[in-house]
Amino acid sequence: MRFLDIAKVYASSGKGGNGCIAFRREKFIEYGGPWGGDGGKGGDVWAEAVDNLNTLIDYRFQQHVKAKSGEGGMGKVMTGANGRDAIMKVPAGTQIFEEDGETLIADLAENGQRIKLLRGGNGGFGNAHFKSSTNQAPRHANPGQNGEEKTLILKLKLIADAGLIGMPNAGKSTFLARVSAARPKIADYPFTTLEPQLGVVKVDETDFVLADLPGLIEGAHEGVGLGDRFLGHAERCGAILHLVDGTGDEIAQTYKVIRRELVEYGQGLAQKPEILALNKCDAIAPGELAKKRAALEKASGKSVILLSGVAGQGVPDVLRALARIITQKRMERAERLEAARPRIRMVPRTRAERQAVNFKSPIVPKESIIPALRQKAKTKTAVTAKKIAKKKIAQKTVKKTAKKKTVKKKVVAKKVTPKKKARR
Repeated sequence: MRFLDIAKVYASSGKGGNGCIAFRREKFIEYGGPWGGDGGKGGDVWAEAVDNLNTLIDYRFQQHVKAKSGEGGMGKVMTGANGRDAIMKVPAGTQIFEEDGETLIADLAENGQRIKLLRGGNGGFGNAHFKSSTNQAPRHANPGQNGEEKTLILKLKLIADAGLIGMPNAGKSTFLARVSAARPKIADYPFTTLEPQLGVVKVDETDFVLADLPGLIEGAHEGVGLGDRFLGHAERCGAILHLVDGTGDEIAQTYKVIRRELVEYGQGLAQKPEILALNKCDAIAPGELAKKRAALEKASGKSVILLSGVAGQGVPDVLRALARIITQKRMERAERLEAARPRIRMVPRTRAERQAVNFKSPIVPKESIIPALRQKAKTKTAVTAKKIAKKKIAQKTVKKTAKKKTVKKKVVAKKVTPKKKARR
């Protein structure tokens, strides 16, 4: 499969469906009224980073991405179906730019990230939407809105745990073929690697992805040689393995040239953890090798590992040094993700869950409990006193009303009844 890290795509979202003009005409229904439904919404254009891709070669042959349009409304107040979305599946590490190639829209650096690039047009309203008390038979509907169109530039920056950098013919491809199952092109002339190569490396209990980047020369950040096109792939690497060809002259000057290019390019490349190795040491005499190692350590201020990709000398040491840095980076990333994860408070629902929560609760010292209990007891006694006083007042009022009723009854009983006439 051919590697492609830049692609140009013409994307357009779907058009909204038109509203419908319809009226209800049924037997035994005298005033049917408007019955037209709304149009469906047009499809959106999404970009999604997936795990099983590492190139943009798909968009060399599919340069037009278009979402489906929404369907028009129908009678019986039926809304048209929404248009299907168009999803652009890209490898993780893809950056999406405007047509100028400089205005960044999105950076999909992790698998599963999704972003809406273009929004579909809304569907038009049917005539049933415009019904009112003053307009009971509207005879107009809205057309659907048009979708959006845009030209997008996709740029891929490979996400690898470690990257190989150095001058052309420094032995980067040979090292990658030695430590992984990758089979890059190896030859005795410069610039044999024209595109990045990836390989999976396993050392002890650690697995990581190693990227072989094309060789750099002086002025690469300004476009000399292969230019800064491939320096972007080193931005996503957690660590850098800098290989210096030990068979060449001016070892210190070669190292300084590469470091200067990293500093001039920017984007944090110069601040990345770097492991320095003097390659092809099996082809150098022991006395000369010691001098070159000392000169390189003096120029860099770092310890230098002697390496031979052909003979395998120093390969385990280099891989273990890379594995330590990559493991530390992964732990830091996991801690950041854990800290950024939203905390959801689980409410205990069962008796066992409530008991578990109570058993795990912290122990509160008695000094802080006693004042709270006293305050609680005071408020409780004050509340009870108020309640008792209210009850007494209520009882008094009940007694007074009862007395008044008894007095009225007695007054009624004392009324003199007229005497019956005496019998003659």
